[in-house]
Amino acid sequence: MKENKSYTSLDVWENSRELIKKIYLLTNNLAKEELYSLTSQMRRAAVSIPSNIAEGIARNYQKETIQFLHISKGSLYELETQLYLAFDIGYVKENEMTLVMDQIESCKKLVAGFINYYRNKTS
Repeated sequence: MKENKSYTSLDVWENSRELIKKIYLLTNNLAKEELYSLTSQMRRAAVSIPSNIAEGIARNYQKETIQFLHISKGSLYELETQLYLAFDIGYVKENEMTLVMDQIESCKKLVAGFINYYRNKTS
């Protein structure tokens, strides 16, 4: 499959795709009554992360790119909160939580670094 190398080769984008896989596998095990609430919210937040990175990269203006990276960062925090809720309710085991939280932290660092890169680029 031919890909647009402008964003698909970025660590930040690839890392967030790995997070999506982990979230989908994790949410497969949530209670079925959560399918249209917590499961759906967690999946949408996860998918939003690389989607906003890609959309930001596609923008012609650095300010817009930074704005979309901030949206991606917000989705990471939203997902983190939802993961805590799933853990608090007992839907997620501690080892599962740790695995996904490590991936979230990695994504947070990469997104923050990318935001800083674009900020410095505009200076």
